[in-house]
Amino acid sequence: MPPRLPIGDDRYRLLIDSVTDYAIYTLDPGGYVRNWNAGAERIKLYAAAEIIGQHFSKFYTDEDRRAGEPERALRTAREEGRFEKEGWRVRKDGAQFWASVIIDPIRNDAGEIIGYAKVTRDITERMQAQRQLDAAREAFFQSQKMEAIGQLTGGVAHDFSNLLAAVLGSLELLRKRLLEGDPKTFQLLDNAVQGARRGAALTQRMLAFARRQELRPEPADVRTLISGIIDLLERTLGPTITLTIDVAPHLPPALTDANQLELAILNLAVNARDAMSAGGEIRIVGRKRTLDRAETTLPAGDYVCLSIIDNGAGIDAETLERATQPFFTTKGVGKGAGLGLSMVQGLTEQQGGQLRLSSKLGEGTTAELWLPVAPTGLLETAPAAAKPVSAVQATLRILAVDDDSLILMNTAAMPEDLGHTVIQASSGAQALQFLETQAVDLVIADQAMPRMTGTDFAKAARLRSPSLPFILATGYAELPAEAGASFPRLAKPFDQAQLAAIIARTLPTDRH
Repeated sequence: MPPRLPIGDDRYRLLIDSVTDYAIYTLDPGGYVRNWNAGAERIKLYAAAEIIGQHFSKFYTDEDRRAGEPERALRTAREEGRFEKEGWRVRKDGAQFWASVIIDPIRNDAGEIIGYAKVTRDITERMQAQRQLDAAREAFFQSQKMEAIGQLTGGVAHDFSNLLAAVLGSLELLRKRLLEGDPKTFQLLDNAVQGARRGAALTQRMLAFARRQELRPEPADVRTLISGIIDLLERTLGPTITLTIDVAPHLPPALTDANQLELAILNLAVNARDAMSAGGEIRIVGRKRTLDRAETTLPAGDYVCLSIIDNGAGIDAETLERATQPFFTTKGVGKGAGLGLSMVQGLTEQQGGQLRLSSKLGEGTTAELWLPVAPTGLLETAPAAAKPVSAVQATLRILAVDDDSLILMNTAAMPEDLGHTVIQASSGAQALQFLETQAVDLVIADQAMPRMTGTDFAKAARLRSPSLPFILATGYAELPAEAGASFPRLAKPFDQAQLAAIIARTLPTDRH
């Protein structure tokens, strides 16, 4: 057994009193303080005269005292020979600190407990540093996970857009060929088209989440935009919902993609409706807001703040924190994809804005869309509305290029139905071989092809025919920077009218 220094030994007392980083003191068998060192006074702020004779449970929080933690600590030290734990403790001024606590029993020669030696260390800074490190690791892990999900989602959405392009195009051409027939046949066709279009809308949400949705930010009059979709909102929300619009009359134009903003408003309004099963009121409020200082994700400046406010059930803090996570939904299986809010968040952030959510149980929910005010110079130079393009009258020889046979057949069938002649190629290399022996008036090429992308193929082809018109078809938003001005982009899925329009815009006017 190691030798014991008597409690009253002067050398021992001098050693203990000189320690200021640790609170070192003893307790009697009942847990009352018997002595007090300088470290205890520094950490817990009590002078020796104030605390000697007091029960050590005074340092515990109210919750721990009610839970019996002080008694459990002494019992553990007594029965197991040591108590060691970390937890919150309370200073004299009421402030809490994170403490590392060790309690050892003190026994006499007969083995009887005559008291306890207690050592406490303030490790608040270490605990906070560890929490910050853990939070940083979690944030890094989440960012990696979201990046992986974004890449997966974007890829799936792109492939799904290709399939829907084939479905929609084929259904459209099939309907034109059914001049007569059972009305139910047309109903089934129309139903299939509506289902495919709903699928196309879902792919747009997925691409928006993956930051691969094409956006065209322009000055948009939010007041006029909302007025234009009121009928759609009212029909969508149903008779049990009262819709109130309160947009400031002189609200400046927002810099946004008007079509995507309409989709975001509709999405948020439907979410609000679903939170009010017995009906209620939805208010859409538009105001100008100014940030004098930069915030976490928003720079200082002027913003258009569009709020969608409901008086529904509200959501708790935990659900609110997860609300914008992709594929998270509270609507039940089959009633929501969980991409609505993440889509809205993706759209606003891509346009230099932010989605803000606030809610309390029983008090409803507010969703705010913060969008930057359009710069004055942009307003002055905003282009006028484009005039309708006249249809192409001449018969064209068109080269269609796509590595997916379904999409290639669909891309070829649409212009053929318009009276044009179409040559099909399944790769950029094959298309280049055709161009060596055949003259064409226009090329429609898929962008995402293996070994040779649409852009690479177009550059190689234009080495031979610099003036050859090209249209790049893609489900992604991004194209190489040098392709933006040279090659018109046809977004997948597209219908025959969209194809005809871009053909007309791409060809020289003397070919119309």
